[in-house]
Amino acid sequence: MSSARLLRLLSLLQARREWPGPELAARLGVSVRTVRRDVERLRGLGYPVHATPGAAGGYGLEAGTAMPPLLLDDEEAVAIAVGLRAAAGGAVEGIGEASVRALAKLEQVLPARLRRRVTALHAATTPLTGPPAGPTADPEALTVLAAASRDGERVRFAYRDRADGETRRLVEPYGLVSAGRRWYLVAFDTGRAGWRTFRVDRLSDPRPTGVRCPPREPPAADAAAFVARSLARSSAGTRPAGRAVLTVHASAAELADRFRVTGAEVEPVDDRTCRLRTAPDSLEWTALRIAYLDLDFEVDGPPELTARLAAMAARLTRATTPVREAGGARCEDGRVTRDEPTPAPAPAPAADR
Repeated sequence: MSSARLLRLLSLLQARREWPGPELAARLGVSVRTVRRDVERLRGLGYPVHATPGAAGGYGLEAGTAMPPLLLDDEEAVAIAVGLRAAAGGAVEGIGEASVRALAKLEQVLPARLRRRVTALHAATTPLTGPPAGPTADPEALTVLAAASRDGERVRFAYRDRADGETRRLVEPYGLVSAGRRWYLVAFDTGRAGWRTFRVDRLSDPRPTGVRCPPREPPAADAAAFVARSLARSSAGTRPAGRAVLTVHASAAELADRFRVTGAEVEPVDDRTCRLRTAPDSLEWTALRIAYLDLDFEVDGPPELTARLAAMAARLTRATTPVREAGGARCEDGRVTRDEPTPAPAPAPAADR
């Protein structure tokens, strides 16, 4: 029996729900009897191939409790890798973590020629997006960190903190957590001898060291619980002044969708008004995002956000006010005009003596 033919048969069965026996035989260039023997061989290997008797019968793979190994041609492999990269780097709700795990597995087995095609297509593609909805993580970094977490391998990377200071870290990854558009790495920091949460968009150039590390006692029930606890502690203790509270004249659903925040940050006041409470990384970022949405709003706090919005409004006003040049010239709507000089008043007649 040809192993190549058996793999080809398995690939055909995975591509369609049902195949007539004669059509499979024609595709493989063998007899219908040979197809029956090859199907029995697949069953012996554990693949659940069912047969439908009769003239219109055929073969197909049954849905089992475990998925058999997939056989992909070049185009299928490239399409899946590109799609997984897009899902990992974007905000596709509910499939981000699975996309990263699948991408880590797929890129390990892709031939070099296909990896080059995936990278080239990814680099040449620019998605059309709306206003920026926050920092995003690099899919390449996510792939490296996901593989290291799975394999228990130490990783080095550069990390930029909130004050924009950069340090080098050597960590033992435990797991990745997706929170909206943000990704967090939970890892044991060997240099600081403790568990830490790292924002993936703030780390760069992650490199596996090739050194395996024994499993440590996890810091919480799971990585998500540890990240939630860290964020709650950070919001309550280290950044109280950064919390922004705004009353926005839009429904809660509209604001949550357009501002890209979680439902917990938006409180409906009525059908056309809601209150936004968010702890951003910078008040400048919140000011820019809320101004971009073209919605009426009032700032309830903090005063620093009001000051930043006022400064932004002043800059925009200066940018749109006609600029008066020396000599009476002014620039307005792209045209330069000059004011006519105002004639001096005539001297008053001399009084009679």
